[in-house]
Amino acid sequence: MNQLKKYAGIIWILLGPISMYYLVQTAATQIIAKPGIDTKIQWAVFGIVFLPIALGLMIFGYYALKGEYDKI
Repeated sequence: MNQLKKYAGIIWILLGPISMYYLVQTAATQIIAKPGIDTKIQWAVFGIVFLPIALGLMIFGYYALKGEYDKI
């Protein structure tokens, strides 16, 4: 079970930057397609909310990889 937690930690560490990249890429294409202020505000709110969540996901994965969650 501890090995599974470590493998999941690797997945979470990789999932954080991938999801950040996807968010920024999608936001950029949407803002270019519709350059209105409402689109910019919407994606700014998404970024403000989601980027710390993705960062926390990477931190959580780091601790899982280190073995901090091995103790029950």
